[in-house]
Amino acid sequence: MSRTYTYFAALVGTVCVAFILAMLFLPLTRTVRSDVLQGFLIGFGLAFVTAQAYARITAVRANGWTTMPRLGNPGNGMLMRAACAQLFPGPVNTAEEAVYWWTNSDGAGAPLDGRHRYVLRFPAGGLPPNDAFWSLTMGDARNRFVPNPIRRYSVGDRSGLVPNPDGSVDISIQAAPPPDRESNWLPAPSGKFILWLRVYQPGPAILGGNYVVPAVARAGGAKP
Repeated sequence: MSRTYTYFAALVGTVCVAFILAMLFLPLTRTVRSDVLQGFLIGFGLAFVTAQAYARITAVRANGWTTMPRLGNPGNGMLMRAACAQLFPGPVNTAEEAVYWWTNSDGAGAPLDGRHRYVLRFPAGGLPPNDAFWSLTMGDARNRFVPNPIRRYSVGDRSGLVPNPDGSVDISIQAAPPPDRESNWLPAPSGKFILWLRVYQPGPAILGGNYVVPAVARAGGAKP
């Protein structure tokens, strides 16, 4: 979630509190019409701010990635669903079925942008543990698939990734094809983009909250 969005939520909360204090302590001329309108605006604003705050409490962030591990649990109420809609606009599953992470920034906190080259390196033995499969998916700034000449929209354990000699796996995330290992290339747009990591039937390390997705690292300068 962007800093601008955070500032907007803080502004909405401040305005709502100011409205409430004004109604309580200032000698305002009140009518049914004005009370209904103010009640609607204040209620909407407080609901928005509450969902924002709850989303930040329940979300788990590490290395620039965000996940909400309990969002699909039975019994979750409207507040959790509202928080999910604010911060995590992805599929809602129980963790035993699938766990998702998303990021729009690299490990240093800078926005992901196709003008630069990035590498997502999984250390030896550090690929997402699962009993089904995992995939890394690319979306543009509006979370839509990115057209590319090789029509590749995701990579994962079924796409023929080639490991390094030490057993680690590098995924190249960039607009232009890398000079080698095109099998490990996830094409990026020319502008900002979003990454989703999906793990289906995740292993105990993920379900227990012990697995941490590696940071997306910037690999070099701007694209020529």
